Amino acid sequence: MIRVNIFVEGQTEETFVRELLYNHFLQQNIYVNPILLGGAVTYGKIRKELYRKCFEDSTAFVTTMLDLYGLPEDFPGKSSIPTTANLFEKAEYLEKQMGVDIGQQNFIPNLLVHEFEGLLYSNPQAFLEYFDQSTVEQLQSERESFPSPEHINNSPQTAPSKRIIRCCPGYDKPLHGSLIAMGIGLDIIRNQCQHFDKWLTRLENIR
Repeated sequence: MIRVNIFVEGQTEETFVRELLYNHFLQQNIYVNPILLGGAVTYGKIRKELYRKCFEDSTAFVTTMLDLYGLPEDFPGKSSIPTTANLFEKAEYLEKQMGVDIGQQNFIPNLLVHEFEGLLYSNPQAFLEYFDQSTVEQLQSERESFPSPEHINNSPQTAPSKRIIRCCPGYDKPLHGSLIAMGIGLDIIRNQCQHFDKWLTRLENIR
């Protein structure tokens, strides 16, 4: 069985891997194991963990589920991001720089564009389980103002998580985040989020 260790930023992402990705990949003879980075605020600390895991077992793969939004200042390539309006090109550039920096064949770099909460905009109707209709309508309106959930932007005021907190008083990421994602379902998220889908496709094609 192919083994893939997925480094995640928090408990919500850890649950997301266990509840949405685990069974999906197990059906393809791929075992995914979430590893919580927890408290890693610099790339130097993240790099140490990634590097250690790559060397620990060269027969297993290592990948990441890190938010593009709010990357540490010491992240490789952050000071030289191309001046392009294409957010996917920016993400791929940073992923490539991280891949070069880690420099191990069993490492597959990945960034969420722009952060985990962006995935939840794949179907705002899933919020209706926990929030009222007017809240869902506001989220739906925001979603429709962008080409895709991954286009919902990268700033301290307008990042997906900040928008959800404004729309949804009482939103608790560890409580609601993974539950809403489960309510949406992996197929819809993949259909709506092309960069996220590209990462999963790459993992599915590991041989």
